[in-house]
Amino acid sequence: MDGQTAADTLDAAQLGAELGERATLVQFSSAFCQPCRATRRTLTEVAGMVEGVAHVEIDAEAHLTLVRRLGITRTPTVLVLDAQGRVVRRAAGQPRTADVVAALGRAM
Repeated sequence: MDGQTAADTLDAAQLGAELGERATLVQFSSAFCQPCRATRRTLTEVAGMVEGVAHVEIDAEAHLTLVRRLGITRTPTVLVLDAQGRVVRRAAGQPRTADVVAALGRAM
């Protein structure tokens, strides 16, 4: 998972869901994306294991302004937000559980 500039910050209004108390996993998906389904399962599992972590899935096609602003070029793309909504890590493609947990460790 690559680093990201601190300038990228998201709030509940932009996400359409509340931020996690400690961190938020934001997944950009599209309707016919097969890896998006596996990514959803992985992120839901990790959010369930780590207290204070939320998982928010966003339909990339329905949120093109946000996709362009954040430079999302493929799905799935996962952003890890800290408690203040700052993007601290990002990755494109289907993540491994261990990588998500490690990224969360850096966000909290």
